[in-house]
Amino acid sequence: MVKTIGGYPRPQMVREGHLMLDGKWGFAFDDADIGERSQWYTKQSSDQEILVPFTYETSESGIADTEYHSIVWYWKKIELSGWYRPDTHLILHFEGCDYQTKVWVNGRLIGEHSGGYSRFSFDLGEHSETEVLNICVRVSDSLSEEQMRGKQRWLKDSYGCWYVQTTGIWKSVWAEMVPESYISNLKMTPDIAGHKLELELSVSGIQNRIEAECTVSYQGKRINSIRSMVREGKLEIGIDVYDKTVNEWGIALWAPQHPSLYDLDIKLYVNGELMDHVSSYFGMREIRIKGNNILLNGEPLYQRLILDQGYWKESGLTPKGDEALLLDIERVISLGYNGVRKHQKTENERFLYWCDVKGLLVWEEAPSFYKYSSEAVAGFCTQWLQIVEQNYNHPSIIVWTPLNESWGMMEIGRDKKQQSFSQMVYHLTKCVDSMRPVIVNDGWEHTISDIITLHDYEEDGERMFEKYMQYKDSVLSGEFYHNNYRNAFAEGFSYQGQPVMISEFGGIAFEQEGTQGWGYGNKVKSADEFIERFQKVTLSVKKLPYVCGYCYTQLTDVQQEINGLLTEERKFKVEPEKIREINEARAGIFFNEKCH
Repeated sequence: MVKTIGGYPRPQMVREGHLMLDGKWGFAFDDADIGERSQWYTKQSSDQEILVPFTYETSESGIADTEYHSIVWYWKKIELSGWYRPDTHLILHFEGCDYQTKVWVNGRLIGEHSGGYSRFSFDLGEHSETEVLNICVRVSDSLSEEQMRGKQRWLKDSYGCWYVQTTGIWKSVWAEMVPESYISNLKMTPDIAGHKLELELSVSGIQNRIEAECTVSYQGKRINSIRSMVREGKLEIGIDVYDKTVNEWGIALWAPQHPSLYDLDIKLYVNGELMDHVSSYFGMREIRIKGNNILLNGEPLYQRLILDQGYWKESGLTPKGDEALLLDIERVISLGYNGVRKHQKTENERFLYWCDVKGLLVWEEAPSFYKYSSEAVAGFCTQWLQIVEQNYNHPSIIVWTPLNESWGMMEIGRDKKQQSFSQMVYHLTKCVDSMRPVIVNDGWEHTISDIITLHDYEEDGERMFEKYMQYKDSVLSGEFYHNNYRNAFAEGFSYQGQPVMISEFGGIAFEQEGTQGWGYGNKVKSADEFIERFQKVTLSVKKLPYVCGYCYTQLTDVQQEINGLLTEERKFKVEPEKIREINEARAGIFFNEKCH
């Protein structure tokens, strides 16, 4: 078991000396936008409180106001005595804050950040003579369709599959002590064929004679250790992990059936003196495309995914700790799925950690914008790069899905600029991560994409099967509009033999007593009716010989959308064993039977 189970918010770069700042903060609305002019950043308290990291729209925050407020303020006092060590730097981390953030410490502006879904940090410098830090945060949000907002509504009321907005701090805030020279970033790339880990290490601070010692171990046994010079703040090195004592093959591979993880320990020495020490972990696994197959560690992978939007009834996008995350992961596995498509959200990194540990595959998706413009393109590219770089090291992530259903680029079918944007996002992602498949544009109207994904909410299983068997060539040529008004490819693009998946289907609404909302197609009235329809549509997909996986909509109900296999309270609507049996059933003598 890896070393990072203690709730650390950044589980792949752990060091001693951190302070969680979640809890009660002072809070205020600033609808008139007078806070900066009135120098609210010099205040040390407020009349109202909020429970961070829950946003004011949620009941868990203690406020539960779902109305839109464009500007909010936070205040927090930190007592450094008894925790902070002199001669170190203090880094303030925000795991996620939506959308435009300004931060003051003791009345001094220390930094700004734009975007709601990526981590950002500020170096506060040395505070050896300061015993108290007064932190002030101003967050402005908007209803703009040009900013990345995912499933957050931009109208006054929720509608369709768009829900109550998320404003302000919605992930953990924490402080960390670092020395004058410290490890600021790790990038870990497994090389299965070479039996090694490719490590890229970045160092910030004073650049004297710096050496890094990297030690790999597996289940407590030391495998290899390398010590090398760090030059100009960078170290790129390959670490051999081959060891016959691990198993007969000399390497423990990460996969859903056996999610093996290695520990990585890094020590930084400056002029021979130990300066910094971080712990991490990694998985040795390879995901790649070969023809129309998706291969995991060289073997065909049949993906049984479920759409997961990561909303909770009392806390919105913010999970109430590891327990909530683990419950969802365990529910997914109990239903017979081997992965999730994390939809329109960059989840808490603790979720990815537990997916690494439990062996759950993840498609990481970008939250969409909804109006195409130069500003939208620039904001998306900056934030998507941050998301990919920050989550790169997690072995559970096997696919990047930056764009979905032509959202934000509704004319991509024939508009050359929007087509160029989607191609640029594909190549931009590949610049950072050449090893994982990238899907552009999930559902339909693909330009360049490693996997061709199709969305179809046909409720009749027989019609579903007949459509994709009878019209297979027409669907994949773009001549047949598989989703009524959308086809598989944008104009000028064609099928190049990629793997094919049905990445959204089902969405069956089970109308139980006391529930109101919608799903796809007609609602079912009983558990038996639900199981019958679920079985027919799922097996119709599993029987398609050229389709190598699927993603069912969805894991849980979300606000007005009641098409989950679980309620918002995480209760099963039908017996999970029956769902699992259908998901794991063999559907015929087809290619996909070999890939379970």
